[in-house]
Amino acid sequence: MSRIYPRYVKRIFDVTGALIILILTFWLMLLICVVYVVTFQLPVFFVQKRIGKDERIFMLYKFRTLKTTGGGGVGRTFAWGQFLRRTSLDELPQLFNVLKGEMSLVGPRPLPEQYLPLFDSAQRTRHTVKPGITGYAQVKGRHKISWEKKFELDLHYIQNQSLMLDLWIIIKTVLVLLSFKKDESLREEPFTGTTK
Repeated sequence: MSRIYPRYVKRIFDVTGALIILILTFWLMLLICVVYVVTFQLPVFFVQKRIGKDERIFMLYKFRTLKTTGGGGVGRTFAWGQFLRRTSLDELPQLFNVLKGEMSLVGPRPLPEQYLPLFDSAQRTRHTVKPGITGYAQVKGRHKISWEKKFELDLHYIQNQSLMLDLWIIIKTVLVLLSFKKDESLREEPFTGTTK
């Protein structure tokens, strides 16, 4: 695998792409924030510790899509949150994670910190690259495929990184978003360290 793109070009691609998307969607992000405020659905943002490159922990940003409970936890979705999840607009704040150098536009999805002790040596290979807002596994089945298959697809991406592959994944992601398929993420079984 050529190392020129992942080592020297991908960061330029990420920053340029993130800035372009932010410029085009900044008005939309402001509008989303206003809707949260006027409907009294606060806080606006959901922040969670996720596993990054070289297993460094970072804070991932999303628009909050689950109701907060009195104890500070989260509960069921609310109407506005359901819309954001279905359209994946809740992911837009992760563009700031990209600009900070914690994420890429394309890469394995960052998983919660508590999953870290559950990975075997092969699965931990996914942490040799920056996690992405979208990824190869997301356009190949997203929440409908097993954890084992997701890790296989993550490894395939890592071994075959290229500008053309990233562009293909981004185009496929846009097509998936435009299909407005029902969000199934809340039904996904958590990773337990064993694959099915």
